Amino acid sequence: AASSYQLLGESSAIMTVRSMIDRLSRSQAPVFITGESGSGKELAARMIHLGGPRGEQPFVPVNCGAIPENLMESEFFGYRKGAFTGAEGDRDGFFQASNGGTLFLDEVADLPLPMQVKLLRAIQEKKVRKVGATAEDPVDVRIISATHKKLPALVDAGEFRQDLFYRLHVIELAMPSLREMREDIPSIADAILKKLARGVPAKLDGEAAAALAAYPFPGNVRELENILERGLSLAADPLRITADDLHLTPPPEEGDATVPAGDKWPLQDYLDRVERSAINEALEKTRYNRTAAAKLLGITFRAMRYRMERLGIK
Repeated sequence: AASSYQLLGESSAIMTVRSMIDRLSRSQAPVFITGESGSGKELAARMIHLGGPRGEQPFVPVNCGAIPENLMESEFFGYRKGAFTGAEGDRDGFFQASNGGTLFLDEVADLPLPMQVKLLRAIQEKKVRKVGATAEDPVDVRIISATHKKLPALVDAGEFRQDLFYRLHVIELAMPSLREMREDIPSIADAILKKLARGVPAKLDGEAAAALAAYPFPGNVRELENILERGLSLAADPLRITADDLHLTPPPEEGDATVPAGDKWPLQDYLDRVERSAINEALEKTRYNRTAAAKLLGITFRAMRYRMERLGIK
């Protein structure tokens, strides 16, 4: 249900986004969502889908940067049995899976140019051809796309097709960063702690709340969730999180350059190295099955995916 997905906060920035989502839900036009990493672009896309006439139909999210280039065509358009080695049966692609509903193209700026041409044709013609097929299948799909990159700059650089940009960029929805809605940090933090709680939710003490209010949040709400999950795990008192429990990385200062780095400091670099090593070891042990690796590490698949993105693990 649409009510199970919501953007938290009462700041003017998020209220504007909520109002825009309501209007976009009633439209069938392609929507292009911009915003920094972790600002809730997929959540906004899902809310647009659920609030409109396609809400009962499939919502198919696709991370365009996570698909190997040689598999893109078969993943997007499907394939026929025998189309290539290993194609043991017919398979639908993302377009067929989202027929009647919404296809959400996240990180659309990562699509290689040859795939951009094929995507443009599918959007224009409303038809797709499976790999190995001769006939085209009609598809009725609403396209919502998103990226944290500056797409107009990529168009100017010749890295993104201008005609596809105009097809996708009919209506733009700009997601605010957490820095633009600082007054919402306490309420969002409380909601995240309630979600993470197995019983009575933990509370932030005064110093922890002040530290969060001053923190720049380059990773936005996703980073806030990660910080609180870590703080909850490290807190001596499961009902009270202190500023020390949060392990916030201070913004770099000019004087820091004079302090030589050690094996155990800066602390965040050391923790990142430990975390990266543990994740890589788990991936190797599970033959790069991310679901199995997450289980081995004792974290959720979503937390695993976030950590891999944050640490640059492919």
